[in-house]
Formats: sequence, C-alpha cells, structure tokens
Amino acid sequence: MKVIELKNIKRVYKMGETFVNAVNGITLEVEKGEYIAIMGPSGSGKSTLLHIIGFLDKPTEGRYIFKGKDVTDFSDDELAEIRNREIGFVFQAFHLIPRIKAIDNVELPLIYSGIPHNKRKEIALKYLREVGLEKRAEHYPTELSGGEMQRVAIARALVTGAEVLLADEPTGNLDTKSGNEIMNIFDELNKSGKTIIVVTHDPEVAKRAKRIIYLRDGEIEKEELK
Repeated sequence: MKVIELKNIKRVYKMGETFVNAVNGITLEVEKGEYIAIMGPSGSGKSTLLHIIGFLDKPTEGRYIFKGKDVTDFSDDELAEIRNREIGFVFQAFHLIPRIKAIDNVELPLIYSGIPHNKRKEIALKYLREVGLEKRAEHYPTELSGGEMQRVAIARALVTGAEVLLADEPTGNLDTKSGNEIMNIFDELNKSGKTIIVVTHDPEVAKRAKRIIYLRDGEIEKEELK
C-alpha cells in the first residue's frame, strides 16, 4: 500500500527579488513500512521536502496523495488534523518544553485529540516504556541527557498512534553512543511496521535505512536500494 505519493512537487520561496527553488519537481512514492533516508548537501531541499511530506509546509506546485487521498488542496486545519493523527516528528533540537516533566511533554499531542487526563497519563507512560525511559517520566528536560531527551521526543511522536515517523537529523546533537541507541529504536519501530523517513548528513545513520534518496539542488539525484 502506498502511504505517500508526491507528483512533480515544487516549492518556491521568494527572497527579496529572487526566487529560490527549494524543491524542484520531485516525484516520490513511499510504501507502508518503508525505511527511507534522505541525504544531500546543505541547501539541497532535504528539510523542505520532509516538511511538505509532514504537512508543515505546502508545495507551490504538484500533487500530494496521502493514503490514497489527494490532500493538495486541503485547508491548514484539515492538514493539521491529519498531521496530529497520522504523523510523528522527531527533530534535531528535541523541541521539548523545559518547564514541564517528560511525561507531560509526551502527553501534549493527546491534549489536542481531546483524550481525558487520566487516559493521557496512561498512554504517555506506555510510550515512555517503549523507548526505555519509564523511570525518568517525572524528570524535567533539564534533568535529562541529550539521548534521554530524544527518547522523550520519540515517545511524543508515537503517542497518537501515528504510523509515519519523520525525523530531521535525529542524532545531530548526540554523541556516537547515544546516536546509535536512538537509531536502534528507529530500527525496532520499523520492524514493528512503522514507516520511517529520516533526513541526515550522517552516512552511518543512512545505512540503517533500506532505501537512500540523494537530493541535489532540490531534485532527486539518485536512489540506492539495500
């Protein structure tokens, strides 16, 4: 089953009097359960493409089919609803709220889903357990290591039951050992059926994926299947 179908996607930004083609006519299909790495030099369009896939940005041209439904012309509210339900994000900078505990950070997406307080705690703890961080649930982000903070971020990305996980340089702020531990979690999530797309500069991270897509100047330069 195709989860994602991008058809001749373009994203043009206006910078002063100049137009920049951040993504320039990309066509891409992603099957359910795939594990894909996106690589390329800085400015090649990696993050822009990931943001389009995750409904954080809209294409200037082209069509986007998500789970068989054309979402190209959906409103921001409609896209936000799909994003909250179907897609989990993991970023290099973690994006945790420092003034609330780990378990409360994981709970956040469930608040927008209207799930009662007690149920939210139960679900959040389940996903912290999945990433091996149950015992740190009551700690604040400032009391956690970088690797632990990224585990919290992964639990938060999974908490709504999202089947598609998008990660933008998930090991970029971590040492080698912590980075390997985080990628081991991604490996296990993929084995459990999650569709994973990772943007990375790191060849060691990319090697974990079963398909590597190389971008240059906003276009797909080549692909490797493993």
